[in-house]
Order: sequence, then structure tokens, then C-alpha cells
Amino acid sequence: MTDNVTIKKLRRSRGDRMLAGVCGGWARLLGVDAAILRIGLVATTIFGLGTPILLYAACWLLMPEEDA
Repeated sequence: MTDNVTIKKLRRSRGDRMLAGVCGGWARLLGVDAAILRIGLVATTIFGLGTPILLYAACWLLMPEEDA
């Protein structure tokens, strides 16, 4: 008996990117459209007084880019 386990890894997207690929990577991991995450990021940046920008920058620096 074999167990086929697929492990999803959080990586910045090379193909679905607007700036650094962070939203594309999160969207792939969560199984949602990247546009929804981008709209949510902009909305929370406007209402959250810029805190999401710091989180995005941290993800940009800490998340590895996906393999080619």
C-alpha cells in the first residue's frame, strides 16, 4: 500500500505576479484566485493604515521563489 501525499509549499510565484509574486504564491497554496487576495491586500492596506505593506515586504524577503 502506497500513500500518495502531496505537500504544498509556500513559494513566490514566477508566473502569476504583479510585483513580487507573494499574492500569487499564497493564492496557489490556498487554492483561490490571486486577484481576490490582491483586492483584499489593497483593502486592508487602506483600512489597516499600512500594516499589510510590512507583512507583504516580510513575505517578499522570507518566501523563496518557486523553481523554474
